Amino acid sequence: MSDPSGSEERAQVSPGEGDARGSGEERAQVSPGEGDARDSGEERAQVSPGEGDAREKQTDPGVWRRLSPRMLLIHPIKEIGRFLPALIAVVVAGSTGGQNWWGVAAAAGAIAFGVLRWITTRYRFTPDQVQLRHGLLSTTTVSAPIDRVRSVDVTASVMHRALGLAEVQIGTGAGEKALKLDGLTSAEAAALRGDLLHRAAKATPERAVDDATAPPGDDVGETRVAAAYETEAVVYQLNPAWIRYAPFGPAGLIAALAILGVGSQFLNESGIGWGEDGLVAGAADRLAAIGVIAAVLAVLVGALVLIVVLALLGYLLAFHGFRLTRDARGGSYHVSRGLLTTRATSLEIRRLRGVEVHRHLPLRWVGGAYLSAITTGVKDDGRGMSSTLTPPSPEQVVVHTADEVLGEDLFAVPLQRHGAAAMRRRYTRAMAGAAVPAALLVVAAGIWDLPALGVCAILPLAAGVALGWSRAHWLGHAVTERFLVTRSGSIGLSTNVIERRGAVGVTVRRSFFQRRAGVATVSLATAAGNKDYPVVDLPQDQVGKLASQIVPGHIEQFLR
Repeated sequence: MSDPSGSEERAQVSPGEGDARGSGEERAQVSPGEGDARDSGEERAQVSPGEGDAREKQTDPGVWRRLSPRMLLIHPIKEIGRFLPALIAVVVAGSTGGQNWWGVAAAAGAIAFGVLRWITTRYRFTPDQVQLRHGLLSTTTVSAPIDRVRSVDVTASVMHRALGLAEVQIGTGAGEKALKLDGLTSAEAAALRGDLLHRAAKATPERAVDDATAPPGDDVGETRVAAAYETEAVVYQLNPAWIRYAPFGPAGLIAALAILGVGSQFLNESGIGWGEDGLVAGAADRLAAIGVIAAVLAVLVGALVLIVVLALLGYLLAFHGFRLTRDARGGSYHVSRGLLTTRATSLEIRRLRGVEVHRHLPLRWVGGAYLSAITTGVKDDGRGMSSTLTPPSPEQVVVHTADEVLGEDLFAVPLQRHGAAAMRRRYTRAMAGAAVPAALLVVAAGIWDLPALGVCAILPLAAGVALGWSRAHWLGHAVTERFLVTRSGSIGLSTNVIERRGAVGVTVRRSFFQRRAGVATVSLATAAGNKDYPVVDLPQDQVGKLASQIVPGHIEQFLR
């Protein structure tokens, strides 16, 4: 970490290999004759006499199509859910005025709005674009260039799965709006995902049309899609026993807090929650009757049990059936997961710039870790789930998966230490943070004449020493022929492996305190992931060497 007061020097890669590869602006080559059929999805099928004209018109390139008619059962339900507060208000107002038909009219309006949404939504495939048009009075057309497709997500909620449907979200860049096709059949969605990412094993044009026109409940399309997936190599498969890592991972805790927040609001609204006569208030009165210490212990134990249960539930909902596969040709990685709502994400290997192995403190205590991808073109969903390659799992399994993804045994490479100055800075920062609560405890002990509080001041100081040692112990980096490996942190320990060819620049930062200590922070700038991956507190005599290794031939002139 660098101090905010520091000066900053930046070296940019000259246009060429780094810019093209790091920015992720590669173009996918499609051979003539294949682009129209594969990318547009305009496949042909054999039809009986009398149907040829209609079917031929349907399969002509550039024809606008509707989504599956089964969405007529989903759109109205969604619209009713969106307008539910307004519908409740209308029903209440109507019942008060003796006009109950207002509620029926409002529900009918919501249903009509959902039907209108399906009628006014069209999509089509051209040789170089996927286009979606929607709207009645104000029509909006969203286009996704096929040669700029970065990721493809296939999501299916409970309602979608019951009707054999799925939603396909096509991402063309981290800063661009994704195109969503909500209402394709499961077979169409799987085939489209493979076509957009140039999968080696995919359904033929005839199969795609047969699957698209198969009646509900027909398993022909599912069988053919399953046959296409047989060519994928499994890189990681979740073991149900690994749910034991859920309470120690951040995803499980975040899910637990979300479920707890929704559940507490429901209890409060239902009258059995936090109100004066609620369940919680009654429980608090009973706990107070057994004594303060016993009540505190009971609350802590109850809260711990509740968080563990909710974390297990959140882990199960998010990661059930988690599977990471790689297609036979090596064109993309596919991640599938989810219990109620299933999600399948595809990431192109040519856009992968590295991986991150996270070993946060609670997870490290139980020998666990989780893995995420450093890739271009993936828009974060707010929880980091879009780039997750493994959920919290045994550390050796996660490291093995990372080696499989990178194609090298990088986590066995010894890391270079950063010297005594970097170690002193780790201890200094940790002790400075621990000194504040220790001083407060000493002052409180003097004011209230409680010597026990003064003795407790030793605890934050001891924690500061332990934290400083841990940060110094884990700090390090290594440079290989293809990758930069950097590790830092303690509570949020992470090891980043970034491909050097993805570098678009190097930043060398020297704060006032770093200059006095004779160290600097060298950061690799890339278009993928967090955009900036620092090597913290590197000795001054090694700065030029590392910077020139990251961006050869461009940084030396700035460091002379």
